[in-house]
Amino acid sequence: MAERIVLQGVKRVDGETIDIVVEDGVVADIAPAGTAAGGRVLALDGCYVSSGWIDLHVHAFPAFDPYGDEIDEIGVKQGVTTVVDAGSCGADRIADLAASRDQAYTNLYALLNVSRIGLERIDELSDLAWIDRAEALKAVRAFPDFIVGLKARISSSVVRDNGLEPLRLARAFAEETSLPLMVHVGSKPPRIQDILPLLAQGDVVTHYLNGKPNMLFDDEGQPIPELAAARARGVRLDVGHGTASFSFRVAEGAKVHGVHFDTISSDLYRGNRLNGPVYSLARVMTKFLQLGYPLADVVAGVTSRPAAWLRRPELGRIQVGDRANLTWFEIRDEAVALIDSEGEARMSSINLVAKGVIANGRFMEC
Repeated sequence: MAERIVLQGVKRVDGETIDIVVEDGVVADIAPAGTAAGGRVLALDGCYVSSGWIDLHVHAFPAFDPYGDEIDEIGVKQGVTTVVDAGSCGADRIADLAASRDQAYTNLYALLNVSRIGLERIDELSDLAWIDRAEALKAVRAFPDFIVGLKARISSSVVRDNGLEPLRLARAFAEETSLPLMVHVGSKPPRIQDILPLLAQGDVVTHYLNGKPNMLFDDEGQPIPELAAARARGVRLDVGHGTASFSFRVAEGAKVHGVHFDTISSDLYRGNRLNGPVYSLARVMTKFLQLGYPLADVVAGVTSRPAAWLRRPELGRIQVGDRANLTWFEIRDEAVALIDSEGEARMSSINLVAKGVIANGRFMEC
């Protein structure tokens, strides 16, 4: 017998209040508020609803502790119905990550680390022998519906003495596989001015609001010329908050100068979930509300925009006939202290809190 769930009285981010009916895991109806009934009725007056949140940058491979976590701990339990593991695994362990999907409620996709060892070590691009073309191509062919892109962490502690060569090799992999490349940026060398010209349309710079000296903005907060050129080519910007990669000071300057995020992501794993400064994708979203971005813009950063990048638009919409992936949440009038990766604090008078999800048709409270 098909299960019928009614989300009653939920509010879209544009203010329209509706009922959503889910039958047997599929969105069956979007009705005027208060008109849908039958089955399991969840009275959600005061809650907002969106398509299920997508976190484009997490680490969901607990075997690489402390830089990993259980899928559902950083997924549905946080209001997130889809996560993308951002390069925890290279070719050596990608099959293990793919197999973990069977144990989770959360949708899981992966960026393949261009180093075959992945985050088994955190200098995974320091030996060019680990950047194995044949094994990378074999992995992409083996998991075409799971691997959605490639990941290269291009900072000094990762590449050591190899400079830009790991990025050049990653660029060649991306072109050969027709997959986009997400590039982690951090401390130099290499310089950010030399990294950006190697990125192409659809590639992603993650950690774009980091406060390290090798950043995307000059001392006056202006975007460097190479960033404007990259944006003109269609390079995308992802937040990737993480333990060390989000600065309020930089984010405030970026907003003033019109450098807008494409996607909001957490770079969540066990350590920064339990101990901060990240805690959850909802907390990161609250930071962008505090920065003055409209709610609709913030929600698009975790729904329609990442869904479009994944080439899975159905994950970023609420439409009759689609498999149900929904998140409902509250915006509470309460004071909350927000801490960035540099220990700087901002006070917010509102707090965005995830309340529940339907992920692939399955209901769960957060």
